[in-house]
Amino acid sequence: MPEHEHHVCPIWVGHLLNNPLRKLYQNPQKILGRHVREGMTVLDFGCAMGFFTLPLARMVGPEGKVIAVDVQAGMINKLAKRAQKASLSNRITARVCPPDALGLEEFNGKIDFALAFAAVHEVPDTSHFFREVSTLLKSAGKFLLAEPKGHVSDSRFKATLTIAEQHGFRILQPLRIFRSYGILLKNT
Repeated sequence: MPEHEHHVCPIWVGHLLNNPLRKLYQNPQKILGRHVREGMTVLDFGCAMGFFTLPLARMVGPEGKVIAVDVQAGMINKLAKRAQKASLSNRITARVCPPDALGLEEFNGKIDFALAFAAVHEVPDTSHFFREVSTLLKSAGKFLLAEPKGHVSDSRFKATLTIAEQHGFRILQPLRIFRSYGILLKNT
């Protein structure tokens, strides 16, 4: 992506994205429930204030772990407060990552499932991102990628999928997600 296009979602938008009414059209349980099981280690990239993170923490259960990363400390701070209030802090590792890397090397080959919901279009180096996620995922680990149709064109989403395939991901199936392009990928 050209440098002038790089931007991240402002923190104030995180409050809008965390609105409980969003569950009516993008329900985390319906989107993720068939892919996430108890005991899994899950990556939530671009977690913001935890719209998907907290439900993921419930899905993985007390033996599971959710690694939640975002480039904005304000988002991670709000997520940490929400996790504490929901008594889920012990299941969530929340971290601020730099814009150009995930910084999660200690989890290489340990992630069962990864989620990037409305976040990859904000990554400055998509190729590097997919390389890192591939390294983090276990062999045959799954990756749910969703991008907002309002921000990402069909051609850009297809180009993103091409990059994912170049880094060892295989398309398993398209997913129907309200106002989003959605795809389930498998690490090979």
